[in-house]
Amino acid sequence: MSTSNPLETVRTERELTVRAEDLPLHCPLPGEPVDLLHPRVFLDPTAEGEAVCPYCSRRFHFEGPLPKHH
Repeated sequence: MSTSNPLETVRTERELTVRAEDLPLHCPLPGEPVDLLHPRVFLDPTAEGEAVCPYCSRRFHFEGPLPKHH
């Protein structure tokens, strides 16, 4: 039996860089076990250059050109 916190092992990166191809952006990210984390929330890092998840405080920095629809 493991005594470690699953959140610590799943979410090791507190700050991530995202690009236009990563949009639409949501946290938790694809591949992370949603049932261990928090409800999915969509974020817009293009408005101010970054977005912070209101549940886990993970910070997403937007890098590169904006998508054409913005």
